Amino acid sequence: MDARDRFRAGRWARAAAIAGLLTTGLGADEPKAEKPGKIVLFDGKSLDGWKATDFHGADKVEVTVKDGMIVLPVGHTMTGITCTRKDLPRTDYELSYEAQRLEGRDFFAAATFPVGASYVTLVNGGWGGNVTGLSSLDGADASENDTSKYVKYRDKTWYKFRVRVTDRSIRCWIDDKPVVAVDHKGRTLSTRIEVRKNHPLGFATWETAGALRAIEVRPLTAAEVAATNTAD
Repeated sequence: MDARDRFRAGRWARAAAIAGLLTTGLGADEPKAEKPGKIVLFDGKSLDGWKATDFHGADKVEVTVKDGMIVLPVGHTMTGITCTRKDLPRTDYELSYEAQRLEGRDFFAAATFPVGASYVTLVNGGWGGNVTGLSSLDGADASENDTSKYVKYRDKTWYKFRVRVTDRSIRCWIDDKPVVAVDHKGRTLSTRIEVRKNHPLGFATWETAGALRAIEVRPLTAAEVAATNTAD
């Protein structure tokens, strides 16, 4: 390489270095937009982050973890678990979980969850095994209000539940099929006295054995909040 070539090479190297510095400087004051991730609430191995719910008669049965699932045995009358974590969201989030009924004829994983400053329960298979909906809306149970649905559940079959909560709406799916879409603005949300020990987040069975797995919660994106709020 002669002197002229060395000069050209040096000039290109200096130009590249300056361009790199300019590019770095332009982005230095711009923080990366990191999307907050999901919170895994059940590790598949233990009850870390959970406690057996102190329902009447719950000391007569034992909640266990077996084969990657939480087993809620038949209680007298209720068995459940309550989350002990302090970092749970109260709005603009999605709760997802899988559940199955092992035996019995009533709800096998009724999920109680926060909606802003209030709480409500998604009952699955109550009132004889098939009624699904929110308890309570304006004081009316899932069997009586406009969220009531008839869902036929099979024993020892996994069902995937998703619940989305915003300041305005609650939407619920079972196996990606919509079952609840309600605008709760201006309505009174509450839980029945039987499940208040599941606050802030918990699951319960009624004279029924159930199992749970894949329990997660994640924040909604702005687009998901907007879509949830405009759902029919």
